[in-house]
Amino acid sequence: MTPSTQALTGATQHLQQNAPKLGARPSKAEAMRVAKEFESVFLAQSTQIMFSGLKTDGPFGGGPSEDIYKTLLAEEYGKVLAKSGNFGIADSVYRDIIKYQEVE
Repeated sequence: MTPSTQALTGATQHLQQNAPKLGARPSKAEAMRVAKEFESVFLAQSTQIMFSGLKTDGPFGGGPSEDIYKTLLAEEYGKVLAKSGNFGIADSVYRDIIKYQEVE
């Protein structure tokens, strides 16, 4: 599985767990919240994959604690990147959520 496929798979799983159910008819605000959260998770996982190739040096480099902090940092980067609104992933996901709610 390629890194981009891994990021998409993880973000899709997150969306499936947290997305509004089709029969529930959530509000448009709720659909946008879920779309933005999907974008954040997708970008965080993409960022985490970029970090996976980085080697650390020095007296504090490496170890399981650093891996944990890299994950947390990637999550925060994902949130900040998604909040910037420069990627358009949330808008696309939002349109799809609304489209799928209208089809029954």
